[in-house]
Amino acid sequence: MNKKRLFLWCLYDFANSFVLINFLLYFGQWLVIDGGLSDFWYNAIFAITTIILLFSAPTLAAYTDKHGGRKFFLNIATFGTFISYSLVVLFAYADTPNIFLVALFFLLGQYFYQLSFVFFNPMIADIADEGHRARASGIGQSSNALGQICGLLVTLPLSASRLDPLIPAIGIFFVLALPMMILFKEERKMESGISLRMMKEETKIFKSKMFNFFRISIAAPMLVAFFFFNDALITASNNYSIYIERVFSVPDKTKSILLMGIILTGAIGGILGGWIADRIGALKTLKIILLGWVVILPAIALAPSFKMFFILTVPVGLLIGSMWAVTRAYMSTLLTKDDMGYGFSFYTLMERFATFVGPLAWGGTILFLGSEPSSYRLAMGILTIFVLTGFFILHFWKRQPTSEIVFSNSYE
Repeated sequence: MNKKRLFLWCLYDFANSFVLINFLLYFGQWLVIDGGLSDFWYNAIFAITTIILLFSAPTLAAYTDKHGGRKFFLNIATFGTFISYSLVVLFAYADTPNIFLVALFFLLGQYFYQLSFVFFNPMIADIADEGHRARASGIGQSSNALGQICGLLVTLPLSASRLDPLIPAIGIFFVLALPMMILFKEERKMESGISLRMMKEETKIFKSKMFNFFRISIAAPMLVAFFFFNDALITASNNYSIYIERVFSVPDKTKSILLMGIILTGAIGGILGGWIADRIGALKTLKIILLGWVVILPAIALAPSFKMFFILTVPVGLLIGSMWAVTRAYMSTLLTKDDMGYGFSFYTLMERFATFVGPLAWGGTILFLGSEPSSYRLAMGILTIFVLTGFFILHFWKRQPTSEIVFSNSYE
């Protein structure tokens, strides 16, 4: 492994955790509970973000696969995240906040944040060889978890407000992201300048290339399964603070402490999952993790008290950290180096497209049944269906490898 690149890569993952965790914990509650936006429209923001990603991410990823420049686009996405989230806070602090504008800039912030991973994830190929990528991915996941813990600790004194914690989170994110943006050296440089003509050409071949990718690539079963089982994690995470508020009505400081416990076990899970996957195989490890989710999600939904909820959710961090570490590493072993960026664009899309179906299922449940605790419990339990679907796809859908030459030529 290239230790300098690994450090910069992990530092960036550490940095973006500051905005992720604080917007997850505080802003979601502010927008729905304080701002009055419905659960349905809050979740619809993630669905709309997915649609925008669908029409932009694969084209940009294919462009970087062909012409290089992943870090260039990563920097653009990072600037977009910083500016959009800053405008969210600015408009939220207005004497009479315009919820539409706040939600719009939150949507843009979500888009740029998710877009950054289209370029960030494939950079693992510049850090470690195939035999060490699970370990590198686990270290990165642990850095992400550590960043979330630090992000909560830094803003904990400001937890009496649901907007104040966002200001330092945004600033620290941008400062700590700068080393990656400036110092990370890619093995492949951008071959030529950006032009609209090149972008149009990539857009033109996108549809046929996508069809051939899913028809030929051995990564297709993994991506389709990921679409379903990751739904449970992302949807539950996006609604975490709102769920606890509606079901148990505990203070935000308590939510923050609980979340730190989950993240701490997530850091352990990232390292442990990567270590196990390097020894028994990423696919086998991933299936074990999914079975763990099948057991724990219904148990959480049925927890009769906050004490029991607390006991059940802290170990969930092990499943969260290990799942992301193992899926990213497993995905990297299924893709050729020339198609790493394009393949990971679908990895990111499937991750976010899960926030098209999952949030609508969650939001629709609340919309039709009302904001009673039982409605939120049912919404949580429904997520188990998505995990089981992903597990069965991963277990039964087998695809034999196709030669690299045929695979590459199929894109032309």
